[in-house]
Amino acid sequence: MKFLEVTVDGLALDMTTNSPVVILSPEGVKKVLPIWIGHAEAWGIAMELSGVKPKRPMTYDLVQGIISIVNARVDRVEITELKEQTFYARLYLSQGEQKYELDARPSDSIAIALRTGATIFVNEELFNIDQDSSQEPPPMSTDPESLRERLRKINPEDFGKYSL
Repeated sequence: MKFLEVTVDGLALDMTTNSPVVILSPEGVKKVLPIWIGHAEAWGIAMELSGVKPKRPMTYDLVQGIISIVNARVDRVEITELKEQTFYARLYLSQGEQKYELDARPSDSIAIALRTGATIFVNEELFNIDQDSSQEPPPMSTDPESLRERLRKINPEDFGKYSL
């Protein structure tokens, strides 16, 4: 598998499902990877992206604290595959010479990576999903123009309940 380093381009709200979407974008490639996530996960990512610190620790802050207390670090996050409309991810940790690999949801992995400064990688194949080869409904197109068009249809007032 070849992995591309990505950045979190932002969050959007899919009006058809009323679900938050995190947008990942690789450097130098004209594609994006939208991943539908839960509202709580979107809130955790949004807070970190905006630099807002909660009065009390969120779950991701707690995880970051635990990782730090046991003298471990998050080496990287990998979004590895899409199976039956579900994305999968791996979280790689190290503690001294010991290495750990954990199965994780992409949304949790992204939130933890943002808090720990870990690099996020995506399997290159996920940017080239053949949308006609599946019996499942196709995922949203990954080209930037299709995403822009979809985001243009979103009412900005729908983001009000997520404002920080």
